[in-house]
Amino acid sequence: MIILSVGMPRAGSGWFFNLTNDLLVASGFQDAHYIRKQYHLQRVLTEVNCNIGAFTLPRLAAAMVPSLLGNTFTVKAHAGPTNAALRLIHRGMLLPTYVYRDPRDAMLSAREYGQRGLEQGRANTFSHLSNFDEAINFMLGYVRIWESWMECQEAFHCRFEDLLINYDFELDRLIKFLKLDATDISILDVVNTYRPETAPTSQKGLHFSQGKIGRFRQKMTSEQQEIMSTVFGPYLDRMGYQT
Repeated sequence: MIILSVGMPRAGSGWFFNLTNDLLVASGFQDAHYIRKQYHLQRVLTEVNCNIGAFTLPRLAAAMVPSLLGNTFTVKAHAGPTNAALRLIHRGMLLPTYVYRDPRDAMLSAREYGQRGLEQGRANTFSHLSNFDEAINFMLGYVRIWESWMECQEAFHCRFEDLLINYDFELDRLIKFLKLDATDISILDVVNTYRPETAPTSQKGLHFSQGKIGRFRQKMTSEQQEIMSTVFGPYLDRMGYQT
């Protein structure tokens, strides 16, 4: 089986993927990085965090090979579910998890991260978000992806903010969803390693810097906040956020 670790960008998705991967490894399943190397999936899964990208049929077929040979592992993604992915989910061959964040904070984080990359001479995925309008349109696409994953009844859904505030409760939910042994000392070690207050922020691919909740209210102008409330408004209440 493949565990899909899907997340909204800048919603702790790298942190969540590594947490999930290490929980599986601690339970005796395969490390995603080993699967990538062992089955020559370098063109399908990215080097950092084994991101599968879009759930196209060729990518899914390649990733399914080690799974069909008896391996259980996780892969990361930001994309929405395709018909091919949903068919595999319904058949129990893919098990999806999805983590999301207040899109206003995620959007702010994405734009800041992108601009920092440019300033340091290392452009990244978000460096093209040069202005507010580009950033809000970019994040709106991922809010619609959130909506698609919320419609998937087989998926585990979790808010980034809840992971920060109620970490033990959310991890208990995740461990039960993955059908792992919560009393296993190796599992407990992983849980403690990835606590928000102690997570190793220097670890490659973790992309976690103790994200602040509601920071957009201090960083965005009143006009920008009003625009975000209008654009994201139809979704915010359903996501559990105040406008």
